[in-house]
Amino acid sequence: MPAFVGAVKVNSIGTSSIFHIGDVYAMSPVSSAKTFAGGGSFNTGDGLNISLDQSYTYVTDSDMLDQNIIGNA
Repeated sequence: MPAFVGAVKVNSIGTSSIFHIGDVYAMSPVSSAKTFAGGGSFNTGDGLNISLDQSYTYVTDSDMLDQNIIGNA
């Protein structure tokens, strides 16, 4: 059944969002990310005391494409 939609004002759309008006069978937004973190990262909790004198994160990424999302539906 067709949809009748009135006026629509779009303020912003995120990078992996979908904006669609009307009939649709399936929608599937995709996104990818790569995160590098060193020692002491991603700690959560109350009263943390982290002591890292010298911490280095060396990243060698020889391949150019890791999470290909082009053409996925």
